[in-house]
Amino acid sequence: MASRTMDGKSSSLRIGWRSAGMLVIALVALAGARGSAAQTLTMYFIDVEGGQSTLIVTPAGESLLVDTGYDGFEGRDAKRILAAARDAGVRQIDFLLMTHFHQDHDGGIVELSRQMPIRTFFDHGDLVRSPEALAESRWEPTAAAYAAYASARAKGKHAEPKPGEKLPLKGVDAVWVSSAAATIKSPIAGAGQANGACPAAAPPAAEKLENPRSTGFHLRFGKFRFVDLGDLSGAPLFALVCPASLLGPIDLYLVPHHGGADTAYAAAFAAVQPRVALINNGATKGASVEVFAALRAVPGVDVWQLHRSALPGAQNFGDARIANLDESTGHWIKAIASDDGSFTVTNGRTGATVSYQPR
Repeated sequence: MASRTMDGKSSSLRIGWRSAGMLVIALVALAGARGSAAQTLTMYFIDVEGGQSTLIVTPAGESLLVDTGYDGFEGRDAKRILAAARDAGVRQIDFLLMTHFHQDHDGGIVELSRQMPIRTFFDHGDLVRSPEALAESRWEPTAAAYAAYASARAKGKHAEPKPGEKLPLKGVDAVWVSSAAATIKSPIAGAGQANGACPAAAPPAAEKLENPRSTGFHLRFGKFRFVDLGDLSGAPLFALVCPASLLGPIDLYLVPHHGGADTAYAAAFAAVQPRVALINNGATKGASVEVFAALRAVPGVDVWQLHRSALPGAQNFGDARIANLDESTGHWIKAIASDDGSFTVTNGRTGATVSYQPR
């Protein structure tokens, strides 16, 4: 039997109220902890075997997916994107950027769109349909992949961004810096420094039709900065880095064109002074000998690779910084940034995390 207090109420009832109060306090504390933990920017660099697919989740919980990897392979790349989305707690893609229309970037869209809603599509509009393009050896498969993408795009909203416009992402400051072979003309805030490493002219793009038309962006979250330029190369990439850097120092830099030789010149890295450079290469695609050499000359940079390169002469960085040692696995690299400029990078293969303090 419960004992009675002087006011006639049972002590067990008071204990119950105290317990309930403690539970409320605990729940509020837990909610606060979760809210605090959510004030980060999360990025998944998904292994699509030398294509691109990068999932970004903002502090507000909005999702931006950059490219969708290849088609075929029994839906391999779409499945890997979905696995990253599940890990991030993402149930729809709020914004999809298709940097350009090559199969290693737009191929996975059909399978992905069957399994996850995609609300808004960003891209540079259409393929180049010049006589030179029509004569290109891979025109037909490129055109077929684009047609499949355009069909998926028709089910959502569509916009063609212009350099200098803002991305409609909550909680971050993101600016389009290139699209359809055009680039920003004025530097991002904090950029504009002269680049003494510039050559006399732009190194030519290895692929002259789509890659130089890549849509790219600069993203700032507090003091943290990230840049993704797709496969930007040739004159548009050169315009962003020479004669002055329009991008400024970058904390995490996704090396353009999977680390191709046409993006490996010293001025491109001198312009952004990356703390971490990440190469979204495959075992036999990207991560050129030239880009390895260029990165080894960048002061203080830490280099991560989605794959160990099996190409002749490859000077891979250490296995601790490589997510996949061969083509039998599909591990991602995950980065989490705070607004003070600190961030972590985790190797999905090993689970090991490296922390980077603010500049």
